Amino acid sequence: MGGMSLIVRRITEIVCGFIFMYGLYIILHGHLTPGGGFAGGVIIAGSLILRVLAFGSGTESERMLSKRIPKLMSVGLLIFWGAAFTGLLMAGIFFLNAPIFGLGTPFHLLSAGLIPICNIGIGINVAAGLFSIFLAFAAVKYFMEE
Repeated sequence: MGGMSLIVRRITEIVCGFIFMYGLYIILHGHLTPGGGFAGGVIIAGSLILRVLAFGSGTESERMLSKRIPKLMSVGLLIFWGAAFTGLLMAGIFFLNAPIFGLGTPFHLLSAGLIPICNIGIGINVAAGLFSIFLAFAAVKYFMEE
């Protein structure tokens, strides 16, 4: 597929980076502000989907990203479960918020123990999962048109 007009593609090039960075911000500050791994992952997936819609599904970057999605989902899940087992190893309680970086300092980014690490794992997994669902729907539509 060819994608959209030149104006839409140029605006998408500019806006996608900001949307992606905002998703990262939501993931990293999820323990301090509303948001977290799921909300940030949805925003990141939205930026990737916007890019595919603007440029079409035949671009090389979209093909490379679709090959990396299963690996990204596995990495996100390993980060999340690694944080869960860290609490088990440190204190004997599964999913314990272990005080690796210190706990209880208001308004400090690294003051929430394992919660930011869990948010990062969830964000990666949600972004990859939603983008793979979009690609599956796009593939079904592509094959139904033929």
